Amino acid sequence: MKIINLIENTKGENPCLIEHGLSFYIETGNHKLLVDTGASDAFLNNAKILGVDLTEVDTVILSHGHYDHAGGILSFLEQNQTATVYMQQSAGDKYYHKSTTEERYIGIDPQIMESKQLHCVEGNHCIDNELFLFSGIKERKLWPSGNRVLKVKREDKFVQDEFAHEQYLVMEEKGKRVLISGCAHNGILNILEEYERIYGGAPDVVISGFHLMKKSEYSHEDVEMIRRISMELKERSNTRFYTGHCTGEIPFQIMHEMMGEQLVYVHSGDTIEC
Repeated sequence: MKIINLIENTKGENPCLIEHGLSFYIETGNHKLLVDTGASDAFLNNAKILGVDLTEVDTVILSHGHYDHAGGILSFLEQNQTATVYMQQSAGDKYYHKSTTEERYIGIDPQIMESKQLHCVEGNHCIDNELFLFSGIKERKLWPSGNRVLKVKREDKFVQDEFAHEQYLVMEEKGKRVLISGCAHNGILNILEEYERIYGGAPDVVISGFHLMKKSEYSHEDVEMIRRISMELKERSNTRFYTGHCTGEIPFQIMHEMMGEQLVYVHSGDTIEC
């Protein structure tokens, strides 16, 4: 299984562009796929630099309905008229960053919903024997505090986003399972517990942002939560974790101190060996 990061927030050892966004290109035995498409068409430029031919992609997975994961879909579809885009039906709702000082639309471009290549699903969905999507996380154990300012607009009212639109991809090949989540808004521990309920054990590899990034200083409570998450991830000793994007530099440092080489940061243009 070949996994290449096409864009992320931080620069790696290559000339790839960076942005607050996320996109992965993956080759399995039967598929060439994308998980998310960044915030803009910048990932298309990086694909050329990295020698990735996006016209050969057959499957696109949108992890959730935020612009920094779906911003490049329309540009991609101009180049590729055959790939199927899978997303949760509710990913097309109106999502906002709403605080006392800011109201900003962070949802996807409504034109995406008009694409003939779009395949909307509701809940879990088996694509084939290699690819499986699951969603519907209800637990709130160590739920990321940054979620509190993320809202969905319904009938001109803002309500808390419960992230029903977030879905997770499981790829299975040669007896190995890889779990990919975009931002883990529902909490990486809750996602893993649902995965373990479905499969009866932990995945071999997890690739996910952890949504722990903050613009303000990290409080004692923030650091304690990061440490608690790290401890529980570390207990899954046979699982290797790759992270980036919305995890944040300080949280990654804290987590890496506790988890060591079990946790790896993925920069823009990096390749993950599975």
